[in-house]
Amino acid sequence: MSIKGFHIVFIVFSTLLALGIGCYCVWVDLTVGEPVYRTGAIASFVSAVVLIVYGILFYRKMKRLRLIT
Repeated sequence: MSIKGFHIVFIVFSTLLALGIGCYCVWVDLTVGEPVYRTGAIASFVSAVVLIVYGILFYRKMKRLRLIT
């Protein structure tokens, strides 16, 4: 696997991890009620959105440079 392919896979796994942590923080906030978990959930979901946007931009750039078919 090339470094570009690994980069895309790493972005996908990082996005899934951020979404998982966000869901966990929401669940803990609903059960425990600590506001710090709500902040963690918001930060995790924002970082997941940023990772998705970054992944799309990276994929488009690689397609434009014809490095990914």
